[in-house]
Amino acid sequence: MDKSMLGDLDSMGEEDKLRMTTMIEQLQIRDSLRMYNSLVERCFNDCIDTFRRKSLDKQEDTCVRRCAEKFLKHSMRVGLRFAELNQGTATPD
Repeated sequence: MDKSMLGDLDSMGEEDKLRMTTMIEQLQIRDSLRMYNSLVERCFNDCIDTFRRKSLDKQEDTCVRRCAEKFLKHSMRVGLRFAELNQGTATPD
């Protein structure tokens, strides 16, 4: 947990700190699940067009792997960019 995002935790009581920490952890879990669900939905819709068999064929497998890789790279880049902006060290794109 990043203290700069929460302000001064030292001025809070122990109960408030615990409540704040729990709330932040729940938000992080929720955001992770949203990202995962978005990834699955997007790649499924882009790559799977028939239900001929239980497993993916080679073309579908390749498509899903590329899609997931691009999605995760994009998400990481966005996260890094937000961190740069938050720290005031943004680089011009």
